[in-house]
Amino acid sequence: MTTPTPVDIVILSHEYRDYARELKNRSDAPVNVVAATDRPDTVPTEGVEVLLGDPDLVAQVIGDCPKLRWVQSGWAGNAPLINHTRQDYILTGVKGVFAMQMREYVFAHLLYFSRNIAGFTQAAGRLQQKWHKPDFYYLAGKTLGICGAGSIAEALVPVAHAFGMQVIGLSRSGQPKAGFAAMYTAKDKTAFASQCDFLVSLMPDTPQTSQFIDETLLAALPAQAVLINAGRGSAIVQSALLDALDTGHLRAAVLDVFEQEPLADDHPFWSHPAILVTQHTAAASRPQDIISVFTDNLKRYQTGQSLHYIIDFEKGY
Repeated sequence: MTTPTPVDIVILSHEYRDYARELKNRSDAPVNVVAATDRPDTVPTEGVEVLLGDPDLVAQVIGDCPKLRWVQSGWAGNAPLINHTRQDYILTGVKGVFAMQMREYVFAHLLYFSRNIAGFTQAAGRLQQKWHKPDFYYLAGKTLGICGAGSIAEALVPVAHAFGMQVIGLSRSGQPKAGFAAMYTAKDKTAFASQCDFLVSLMPDTPQTSQFIDETLLAALPAQAVLINAGRGSAIVQSALLDALDTGHLRAAVLDVFEQEPLADDHPFWSHPAILVTQHTAAASRPQDIISVFTDNLKRYQTGQSLHYIIDFEKGY
């Protein structure tokens, strides 16, 4: 069998050392790493055909890469590239690598609130009546609503069912999906929200999802519902969320993503007693997982096959 000619690639990522190491250890990845860096100003742009990296860094150089044909993103979110004026190349994303992280993240917080971990911690610190148990409840019988019912959302369904929860979803098409008791579209978002004891947002960053979680949707949630946003920060109207928490309508919000990152040190989210901030850590990209996606696509690229996980610039995902 003829060994494929190595493809010249540039790695432009905050984790470029890890990517380069993983590629070096992969015998099935015939590549010649021309440059590996986290500095866009050092990329040899004139000859770049294939880029592997972080959208925020890649977006700074694609306008200067006349021979660019393919960008393999290492992130789930690709707004810096989707919003860029240049779109005459193939952009591929990553799927199937975030399920484990997102399951742990979501259910860690669902259990935290249902079993009232904070309340029991506070009780243990009392001077008296330490044995007076705080209120808590069970996940069984509760409804988990997921905005953005794609592949990552599907990974939550079996765990929710194992806990005895009902799962409903909201997607662009609203088409029925296995494991979801009901599916909704944006036009029915209040009917969807009215059933959610827990609302998890996994929506991509598109014009249609911007400011989607607004005053109307939040008001439709049952009293004392919990919101978890692990999708995109642009999905939430911040003032509406703060109002819903301040009035006590919502019990809490867990926020992993924000319109501006890093979140400013003086942002009110940090100090709000009903908000938990997790610094964009819900489902971090692991270099070994990204390299597996990349090497599989690389084989397809070398043989002229259609690549996996091609992103539609118009749709935004």
